[in-house]
Amino acid sequence: MSATPQRHRRNRRLALTALAAATAGGAMIAAALPAGAASGDGYGRDNGRTVDVQMLSFNDLHGTLEPPQGSSGTVTERQADGTTKAIPAGGVEYLATSLREARKGHRYSVTAAAGDMIGASPMVSGLFHDEPAIEALNDLDLDVSGVGNHEFDEGKTELRRMQYGGCHPVEGCFEYGKEFGGADFKYLAANVVDEKTKRPMMNPTFIWKKGDVKIGFIGVTLEGTPDIVTADGVKGLKFGDEVETVNKYAEELNKQGVKSIVALIHEGGLPASGAYNYDCDVPGAGAGISGAIVDIAKNISPKVDALVTGHTHQAYACNIPDPAGKPRTVTSAASYGRLFTDTTLTYDRATKDIVRTPVTSPKAVQKVVTRDQPKAPDLTALIERWNALAAPIANRPMGYISADIPGRGSSEYEKPLGDVIADAQLEALAPEAKGGAQLAIMNPGGIRADLAYKAAGAEGDGVVTYGESYTVQPFTNMMTVVDLTGAQLITALQQQVSGPVNGVSPKILQVSKGFSYTLDTTKAGAERIVVDSVKLNGEAIDPARTYRVAMNEFLAGGGDGFGVLKEHKNKLVGASDLDIFNAYLAGHSSAAAPLAPPVADRITVIK
Repeated sequence: MSATPQRHRRNRRLALTALAAATAGGAMIAAALPAGAASGDGYGRDNGRTVDVQMLSFNDLHGTLEPPQGSSGTVTERQADGTTKAIPAGGVEYLATSLREARKGHRYSVTAAAGDMIGASPMVSGLFHDEPAIEALNDLDLDVSGVGNHEFDEGKTELRRMQYGGCHPVEGCFEYGKEFGGADFKYLAANVVDEKTKRPMMNPTFIWKKGDVKIGFIGVTLEGTPDIVTADGVKGLKFGDEVETVNKYAEELNKQGVKSIVALIHEGGLPASGAYNYDCDVPGAGAGISGAIVDIAKNISPKVDALVTGHTHQAYACNIPDPAGKPRTVTSAASYGRLFTDTTLTYDRATKDIVRTPVTSPKAVQKVVTRDQPKAPDLTALIERWNALAAPIANRPMGYISADIPGRGSSEYEKPLGDVIADAQLEALAPEAKGGAQLAIMNPGGIRADLAYKAAGAEGDGVVTYGESYTVQPFTNMMTVVDLTGAQLITALQQQVSGPVNGVSPKILQVSKGFSYTLDTTKAGAERIVVDSVKLNGEAIDPARTYRVAMNEFLAGGGDGFGVLKEHKNKLVGASDLDIFNAYLAGHSSAAAPLAPPVADRITVIK
């Protein structure tokens, strides 16, 4: 079936359902129900004046169609005795089943997302410019999503293609006779303005309607998106303040008669616990969460009734009071489809607003997408279809490992996989003809997964396939070797743990062998870097000396708050990070002598 008629599949299904209900006398049955019919009776709670609207939400899927591997594929659950348990979770086949089950018995149900649905995706989606992920989201019956920073990885034109469809401008159509149909859901980008037209590059708001119930959605990404996306990805765009933008469009929705409003914000917080069921309202409202979303939530207009957030890949369902002191729920469902949030919004037909009081306010529950439930057959078929296209490339073995090598799933500042990647970059770019690198640094956000020992398919345990290495480094950043002074290098280390963003949520660079220093977390800001501990091959870094440093183009452009790295000189561009990573795996492992996880002892952390 072509992708074009798929666009209207949901409308056809709803129409057929309504017709069947009417034919069977469904309208008469509904009218005969008592006004206080309870939730779960097949119709949802509707008290005449108020009606419960179910909002299902998630964030940061990153095109992760198959269950993520390693520790990235589990969620932490706090037990009654205070211990924690890791539960395998995620995969769109299970997410689809979970969402469909959750919707049962709810006449009023809307599904929303808070950005990074695509970008930094595993190979089965990323190889095809995330068309598979958009198709999967359509099948999940997503209604609306805000944009995240990763929606801009390939630029505004490609993002518009994700919304409206059409084949890739360079690679064409990936399936014979099929044209990509685009998203059935609305992408919102209220604070992203086209510099030429001075207008939002995509819809700023979306109004969801069901009968006489209307809920408005406003979607924004973090204002700092240009700092964490390549320059080409945000060319010609201006990113506005999240609070100012949401407040502006809340006023506009009110003028249109829409009083019930949800903000989809791709910016997040950091709960005090990594457990998805941690109560961040103990001992007080929102007391157990920190990060950028706290100030944003405290300043967004009381006209907004709930905030669905993301970006930090954390799980939380907090109550952070609005500027008027009224309770307001702020949620995030971790990442990679491992969780979704089920929020009850009580809609008042008289005021057309959501009821928010200390007694009656939006209630949010985090639900785990477990893998002990049936897979959704349509999503299984989708994955199999795209995997068949990717198989000739994805299944090629690149190397061998003796055990899991933690990367994205590691909570430590220095990640074993980060050491492997930095070492690969140093080795490739150390020859004089390749740039003469003396050390390499790697941004932690560029490591998108673990390397798992257990086989994902038929390749065998310990085999690293091209698909798996691609999932670790999906951006295909070009590598560079540049001149930095010792003083600039030390400043870069200090920028890991200082500034408006990194000071709150440090971004610890992964470093190559021979480079070492001490990070003192008992101190604040730049002082956390013990300057006289910074050494290269046992010798203290000389502030006045020039060093040749390997890094990807993203870091060389000052990405992730490393402004000092833009001051480099004598840049030489090399191969892509993925090619270098694969070459290292091939050169340092075999079936008989697999690569072992490094000990990760280059950064000494004082706690």
